[in-house]
Amino acid sequence: MPDPENDVPRHPGMRYFSRESDLVDRSDLSEADIDQCVRVMEALRGWQEAARALSEASKRYMKLNESDMRAIRMIIQSQQQGRVVTPKDIANEVGISSASTTKLVDRLVAGGHLVRAEHPSDRRTVCIEVTESTRLSAHETIGRQHARRFAAAAAMAPGDREVVIRFLKALSDADEPQGELA
Repeated sequence: MPDPENDVPRHPGMRYFSRESDLVDRSDLSEADIDQCVRVMEALRGWQEAARALSEASKRYMKLNESDMRAIRMIIQSQQQGRVVTPKDIANEVGISSASTTKLVDRLVAGGHLVRAEHPSDRRTVCIEVTESTRLSAHETIGRQHARRFAAAAAMAPGDREVVIRFLKALSDADEPQGELA
């Protein structure tokens, strides 16, 4: 449920971020700074939950799994840029073997999401294209969601957007696997 004071999703009785940690030096932070940092982390968690729920709803709506969605997203973007997509491109994007790519493409062709087409310059391979109905469905669902995200960014002052960009880049750097996870 939302916290009306901070407009941050909260779960009654559940705290996901501790004010105390032996992993972070907080000696230079005031109590107010620590509270604000915890609110930032809670806001990020709320956004991650909303994004995860949206992703699940999109997959259910289109009756697809995560690999299928990644492949379709990449093919749509490539088609918009006038680029030809081959099964090898899909394998690289999704991170699967050529055999798994064949199964993925077969499944999506059978489901009416993709079609195979003649490659314009290489007779040894085929192009993979998204059907118009799937493109329209993605546009009306995921495309509209991206438009709402863009509108949220556009509503911010330019200086605030720069702060958010720096913050998100710092989070990306912080989330690079390190130690045993690398």
